[in-house]
Order: sequence, then C-alpha cells, then structure tokens
Amino acid sequence: MKLVALALFLAAVAAADGFRVDLIHRDSPRSPLYDPSSTAFDRVRAAAERSALRPSRVARAGLAASGDSTIEAPVLPDTAEYLMEVELGTPKFKVVAIVDTGSDLIWTNCKPCTQCYEQTPPLFDPKDSSTYRDLACDSQPCDALPVSGCSKNSKCEYEYTYGDQSEVVGNLASETFTFTTTGSDAIAIPKITFGCSHESSGTFSNRTGGLVGLAAGQLSLVSQLGSSIDSKFSYCLVPLSQTSATSKLVFGDGSGTSGSDVLSTPLTIQESFYYLTLNGISVGNTNISAASPAASGSPNIIIDSGTTLNILSPDVVDKLGKEVKDLVDLPVADDSDLSSFAACFDVKGSRDYKFPVITYNFEGASLKLDPSNSFLEVAEDVVCLAVTTSSDIQIFGNVAQQNLHVQYDLGAKQLSFAQVDCTTF
Repeated sequence: MKLVALALFLAAVAAADGFRVDLIHRDSPRSPLYDPSSTAFDRVRAAAERSALRPSRVARAGLAASGDSTIEAPVLPDTAEYLMEVELGTPKFKVVAIVDTGSDLIWTNCKPCTQCYEQTPPLFDPKDSSTYRDLACDSQPCDALPVSGCSKNSKCEYEYTYGDQSEVVGNLASETFTFTTTGSDAIAIPKITFGCSHESSGTFSNRTGGLVGLAAGQLSLVSQLGSSIDSKFSYCLVPLSQTSATSKLVFGDGSGTSGSDVLSTPLTIQESFYYLTLNGISVGNTNISAASPAASGSPNIIIDSGTTLNILSPDVVDKLGKEVKDLVDLPVADDSDLSSFAACFDVKGSRDYKFPVITYNFEGASLKLDPSNSFLEVAEDVVCLAVTTSSDIQIFGNVAQQNLHVQYDLGAKQLSFAQVDCTTF
C-alpha cells in the first residue's frame, strides 16, 4: 500500500512538474495573525523588531549544534513571517502552521493537550485518523532527533526548547499530509514524519497550531520529500504592500529558474541553516567588503525567509549607511526610534526623490536590488534602509528577496535568483 501511494504521489508531482502552495504572510488578510487595527507602519515596525530577535537565536542554535549541552530549535515562537495551510490525517484536518527555512521538525498540537498554550483553532486528534502511526524508539527518524526519549510502550518522544524557554513535547509519528495546490488540486503524501505535541508552552501565538520546517535536516519537509522533488524547493515573495496577492512556495522544479537573467551562487548547509558567501556590497562607486580577510570566500550569511530586514556586521552597516547617506539628497531622519536601521530619511515635501540600486556581490552572482528591495517606509514621510546590525551573524532577509524567484537546489548545493513579478507567478 505504501509503495502504491508513493507511486501515485510521484506521478502527480511529475505530471505537474512540481507543486505549489500558498505562502501566507503573517500580516496578510488571509492570516489568522492579521490585525486590521494595525497600520502599514505598525506592521513594518513589528517586523523589524522580530528581525532583531533572529541573529542571537541563530547564533545560539549554532553553539548548541557544535557541542553546547542545551539543544534549542533555531526559531523563536511567533517571530516567523510566513504561514501555510496543511491538512493532516484521514479524514483531513486543517492546520495553519508557521513556515521556517531555519527549522527542521514539523509539529502540531495534538489531543490530549492539557499542558498546551491556549490554541484557538481545534486540536488534531490522532485517534480520529486511520493513517496516524506512532514511531518506535529504534526508528531512524527517532535517531535523527537532537534530543529524544522512549516511553514505557517504546514510543519515540521528543522535546524542543526555544530561545525564550518556550517548548514543545510529544510523540514522533507518521501521518498523511495533504496540500492544496494553487490550482485547487490536492496532493496527499503518505507517511510524513512529524511531531504530535502533547505539551507546549511559551510565546506561541494561540491562532496557529504548529510549524513546518524547510531546513536541510533529516526531519524537515524538504528532506523527507527528497528525490520526489529532485531535492529542490523555491518561493516567490510578493512585496509587503501587495496585500491582494499571495506568495508561492514550490516543491520540485515548478517554474524552474532559467534563462540568461538567472544568477546562481553556491549554497552551503551548516547546522541546518542555508549559508551563502557574500563577498561585498556595491553602492554608487563604492564596494564594501562583507568578509574578513581571514574568512574571504567562506560562507558568511544566512538566507532566511523568516527575517524581514538584512542583518549585517557592524562595520559593514556603518560603511553602507554612510555611503547611502552621501548618495541620497534628502534630510536624515534622526528619530531615536529609528536607531535600529542603518539609515533613515525624511521625505516630507520631497518629489521625485531617488534611492540607489544596491548590489549584493555573492560568490559568482552580483544581485542588483531595486530600491523597493532595499528601502522601507517605516512611518509617515520616513523611509529607511532595510538593514540593521548584529555582531552575532549576518542574514539576507525577505524584503531583499521580494519579486525574486529563489530556488534551493540541495542536490547541486546551489541557490538561484531570477527577477520576476511574484504577483503573477
């Protein structure tokens, strides 16, 4: 039965040349996290604040993976920027989950869940599903957990602790996952390993019920689909201002990046994160080195859909901010509330003001970012460079990736960019 079901799934993927699902921004009207009382400026500021939480969290995850005694998952609850809908079990049960390219384990809250955060949507009940199976302690997926335990009846148990001490605890299991594609067709994938959480606590939003990991670890959705999607996935993120359009997440080739305008750069996987090599940043006639001489040519920046701003080292931000201020013929906005941004400008009363193209010089790929990918209006008549600083780690965030088709080829260890209109992708 498993082989027949998997064969049907593979045929469906091959026929469609991959499959697409909607990627819902947390501030979209389609999102359960949407707050209609928030202004566009409120949402931008909140996204910037969430970005500030990511670097220290990622850095601590790296320390844990390299030998620290505390194993923590590399995402903070309620800081992710994108969500997706997935249906679990037989019959199908809808879950709205966080999507994160920096996490592996897929999980959802399950009944009984007497020690869980107060989730507004109904809880998944494994007893109602004919395709649910707990996994044994000696199973290969159980071995792939960073921390696991074994119950009295030999079921595999997990515990994930997050950076703010939020945590999820439950049984590792397998289940049929059904995805509604953008063409309204459904693709059911059998025996996906996931965590059925019976305890969860901390700062999770009560309007979401789980997490889908898209990192490179063995338990992520991407790794589990593996050869059936040719170890490829991609996304196309619509601009934050386009609330009527929806971003897309593609498993497999889909509308694969191709043509003369495609840029490709080596992709390195470290502690489940996706790293690129950023050699420098060009603005005007100036090139700013983004790598220390000792680490030149080495992977030094994470590409992450769950971070809004670009996060760069202090010396790079200082130089970039100064160069942008020299090029932009506008008054600098010096509000103390804007101190986290590299540079901000007062555009009140200005007409036809221009911001520079900024080029990120990745290894083998010089990616030119239009001003819409580099600058954000964060308050009325105030526009800021969408860059902030951290001494922990560098991150290439999602504002810079909007209106790009970004494809991850894990087999070839390559990442590709292609300029597209993501509202029509």
